[in-house]
Amino acid sequence: MTVLGTRALGRALLARQHLLARTDRTPLEVVHHLGGLQAQAAPQPPYLGLLSRLDGFAPEQLTGLIEQRAVVRIALQRGTIHLVTAEDCLTLRPLLQPVLDQALRTTYGKRLAGLDLAVLAAEARALVEEEPRTFQRLGALLAATRPDRDPAALAQAARCLLPLVQVPPRGLWGRGGPAAHTTAEAWLGRPPDAEPSPDGLVLRYLAAFGPAGAADLRKWCGLPGLGPVLQRLAPRLLTFRDEQGRLLYDLPQAPRPEPDAPAPVRLVAPFDNLLLSHADRSRVLPEEYKGRVMTRNGLVPGTLLVDGLVAGTWGLTGEREVAVQPFVRLARADREAAEAEAHRVLAFAGGGVGGAVRIEAVGEPPQRADRQVLC
Repeated sequence: MTVLGTRALGRALLARQHLLARTDRTPLEVVHHLGGLQAQAAPQPPYLGLLSRLDGFAPEQLTGLIEQRAVVRIALQRGTIHLVTAEDCLTLRPLLQPVLDQALRTTYGKRLAGLDLAVLAAEARALVEEEPRTFQRLGALLAATRPDRDPAALAQAARCLLPLVQVPPRGLWGRGGPAAHTTAEAWLGRPPDAEPSPDGLVLRYLAAFGPAGAADLRKWCGLPGLGPVLQRLAPRLLTFRDEQGRLLYDLPQAPRPEPDAPAPVRLVAPFDNLLLSHADRSRVLPEEYKGRVMTRNGLVPGTLLVDGLVAGTWGLTGEREVAVQPFVRLARADREAAEAEAHRVLAFAGGGVGGAVRIEAVGEPPQRADRQVLC
């Protein structure tokens, strides 16, 4: 069985993520291919995620898709908000219901003990389909008939029990608004898939993140028990081992570039699933930098890729400045490429004229947190 080294796995991942070469595919096609974009923080990450992967991408393209209801924001992988196509919303949400169920039991189980959750869900559905509601408002309305209950817990129960999408202007570039919710059925005009197939979920994951194993799948989506699905699909797949001997699966026709394939400098969006979708992230995130990227409070900054690996972080300050913090001294060509990428972000954000790019000096790494909370 062929062994794929860390560098080969990294190049395969970058190729599928359109980070070895930008693509001319449409934003909708790329959102579908990636299985959605992490969108826990609004509104920047999905826009910046597409900018790093697409030629000629402009913010109004994604804003238009949100307003047209072609893409939606909804809790999916790992129980976090993702921006996905309408079709994926209706397919992935029922598949990932166990992830939301587990989150509800773990975080709010004691505060919801004794409640009839079916009755709560029906009442919450009627309220959000009457008009989109923020969780604060929804919790208050649900608590009106349950005065001994925590309104926040009631609202989160509704979030986990129902397929709630965030409606515009939430998530729109340059506008934004409170996170108000209604059901996917009300917003999209059709119900979720009644019999979604986990096979499709697995194959979609491999297309965007493979080669990978069962532990990687679970890290990406939060759903346990997908190992038997991989085994059932194995006759249609290729198998490899990584350098630690772990079994990996892949699609036969998926790209697997040579380990020395050129990897351009890229600025990867905050919270990007590139960094959040494998049990072993070393294919793109060196272990020595993990504590500087996967922060204890759950924040994942934008990252600088050099030769296919995380080599720093970056941030967009308003629309006027991009600051890049390398972890190592950059070669002249890499520094110039990082500056060019930063200017590209500035132009996208509207700060190209009079905006500033700052490449900070390499400093001492902060003390690594004892416990990492990963998105």
